[in-house]
Amino acid sequence: MNDSSPGREPVPTPEIDTGVPHSARVWNYWLGGKDNYPVDRAAGDRYREIFPGIVDTARAARHFLARAVRHLAGEEGIRQFLDVGTGLPTVDNTHEVAQRVAPDSRIVYVDNDPLVLAHARALLTSAPEGRTDYVDADMRDPEKIVQAAAATLDLTRPVALMFMGVLGHIEDYDEARSIVRRLVNALPPGSLLALADSIDVGAAHREAARNYKDSGAIPYLLRTPEQVTGFFAGLEPIEPGIVPIRQWRPESDPFGPPKEVATLGGVARKP
Repeated sequence: MNDSSPGREPVPTPEIDTGVPHSARVWNYWLGGKDNYPVDRAAGDRYREIFPGIVDTARAARHFLARAVRHLAGEEGIRQFLDVGTGLPTVDNTHEVAQRVAPDSRIVYVDNDPLVLAHARALLTSAPEGRTDYVDADMRDPEKIVQAAAATLDLTRPVALMFMGVLGHIEDYDEARSIVRRLVNALPPGSLLALADSIDVGAAHREAARNYKDSGAIPYLLRTPEQVTGFFAGLEPIEPGIVPIRQWRPESDPFGPPKEVATLGGVARKP
């Protein structure tokens, strides 16, 4: 979790609406961060009252990202990462995890959120041997993402493409699959897709998601397990496959004993 000071709030900017809950700020609140406002904390608390497992889910998703990146940089030897839907910086961002394993790793973060852009400087630190960059682009425009990423990444060599808890913002499933497919198709063989997304685990979860949408926040659609698995179509999953994220290469968890959480994920290779 972030090393935060209770009661301290970020300074608003003209581009950021602090009167409506914002998914990145609510997620930041669940992770214990300081980059959120009262409206975000209220929305986060309402969600948690209906579906208490959301905080465990947020924490597990962050830990999954770290395990996946360590595996990609370590066992898979990947040195290039394209992280789509970056979200707010916290501890163990993709570049920090990757460059601890391989200091020469290059990371491109992609987001089109002015709030994330305002914090992008925290994502642009890098080991001297490597490089990090930030692309201001909508994930609905894969061609723009690829063109911009090519300034930092060598797209003739394998890349790890990452979608961590962002595709639910694309309500149309076919469109979400198309985004993933178009980006995967732009990468060379040997590239890998690391992806995690929320699944519907029951009535309380659906009610919490509806209540969150009614708050005025951008909704986040809950998928079925089959839909999440469908994002990996045509790729070769590495062990243990597409599974609840706490079952993916588990290790000592800083948040306590493993619990079932409402997110599936995995890593798969482009043949």
